[in-house]
Amino acid sequence: MKNLITRRNFVGGVAAGAGLATVGGRAFAQQLALPTSPVTLNIIDVAGNLALTQKAIENYRKAKPNLVSRITFTKAPAPELAGKLKAQQDAGRVDIDLVLTGTDALSAGIEQKLWVEVMAQHASALPKLDDIYLPAAAKMQTLAKGQGVVVTYYPSGPILEYMPDRVKKVPTTAEELLAWTKENPNRLIYARPANSGPGRTFIMGLPYILGDSNPQDPAKGWDKTWAYLKELGQNIEYYPSGTGAVMKELGEGSRDMTVSTTGWDINPRVLGVVPKEAKVAALKGFHWVADAHYMCIPKGLSNEKIAVLLDLMNFLLTKEQQAYTYDEGYFYPGPAVKGVTLDMAPPESQAAIKEYGRPEYEKWIAENPIELPLQPEQMVVAFRMWDEQIGGAKRK
Repeated sequence: MKNLITRRNFVGGVAAGAGLATVGGRAFAQQLALPTSPVTLNIIDVAGNLALTQKAIENYRKAKPNLVSRITFTKAPAPELAGKLKAQQDAGRVDIDLVLTGTDALSAGIEQKLWVEVMAQHASALPKLDDIYLPAAAKMQTLAKGQGVVVTYYPSGPILEYMPDRVKKVPTTAEELLAWTKENPNRLIYARPANSGPGRTFIMGLPYILGDSNPQDPAKGWDKTWAYLKELGQNIEYYPSGTGAVMKELGEGSRDMTVSTTGWDINPRVLGVVPKEAKVAALKGFHWVADAHYMCIPKGLSNEKIAVLLDLMNFLLTKEQQAYTYDEGYFYPGPAVKGVTLDMAPPESQAAIKEYGRPEYEKWIAENPIELPLQPEQMVVAFRMWDEQIGGAKRK
């Protein structure tokens, strides 16, 4: 998705001679010496995160011309990253300096030992994360196993999104949703969870709604969830490969309802893919299943590059730069750091969220528990079981 963010100038100081990086008036000891001449940074995004952070990263280059001369940005599918990075590391020629990722490529890199152990080796070069993060963002940080740093966060979902002119009786419970699909076959749609944020948030959220025995164990603790998804699937025509196709069908009128997240509700309406009039609902007993993006440093870089990347991480975690992550609602709210309010965001972000955001989100965030997503190895199990038991024969 294309998102507009305007620049906000921010000037940070670096006391390179003293070995200190100054961020927000606070100095952090640097373990590694900063370069004496500016470097080029190559950043790859496998999570859509640049929509939220690219302007802030560009602000860093402008604020620190003594450290960075140029920044290149590339995007790639998450499943391709680990193999590419491993090949570069084996050849001793790593040309990726920073990876922006979700939990998928993060966990693949952890498994294959691709990442610098940032927290074990360089914690003193970063702020005390538990002190600055929102509580749920701090929980998401634990999934990184010390090998990545959360840069953006949102409570995600699962919520229902529907067209009010076509859905007259809005489901309020899981049972009512199932009954609605029986009365309105093929009018609900959601995408394959392995490639859809709303899809996987929905299946990870159902165990809490249905009262399953262990919401963190899809193989042994999701009996009610798998039974429910199978019955629900009898009334679903097919499962698209990604969320974009789902929103297009909802917007065009070929479907009446889908599962969604805060960002996938707001941003497609900002962009005109889904009509502004679409509404959202939450099922009784729902828990948020959170999501986050991470900054990871591949092994194999020079100490000078790592020193600059740590300084960049500090910069991106300041309140001024976190305010850009409100974006046009793509990862709403977006900031991982405490005390970052919408009035700090660029005017375009404020205008988009004022027009397309929803006051009920603040109430739902305040009143409903926020859970961690599945651990990476359990998420793989859930995707495999869904493909085998639910959607394998009806994917498109």
